[in-house]
Amino acid sequence: MLIRIVRMTFHEDKVEAFLKNFDLNKEKIRNFPGCHHLELWQDENQKNIFMTYSYWDSEKSLNQYRDSELFKSVWSYTKTLFSEKPQAFSSKKIEEV
Repeated sequence: MLIRIVRMTFHEDKVEAFLKNFDLNKEKIRNFPGCHHLELWQDENQKNIFMTYSYWDSEKSLNQYRDSELFKSVWSYTKTLFSEKPQAFSSKKIEEV
């Protein structure tokens, strides 16, 4: 299982546009083959910073999503709203206590 976290910082006046677009696409992303979980997080203190947290079967599954028309359309719009370059992390769980 691959865990993917993407941290995105938006222009403050673009947050609502991002949330609307995420809401329109979240079910399609979550139901994409290989995706098992999707969450949207918001920073507690900086309300224009969001993170997506998702589980994927594998890096191959994530890359198939990233090569899809769905990703291309969502990301091409989303990146116009950024105030900073996004950061992405791919990880695997080692231990849960």
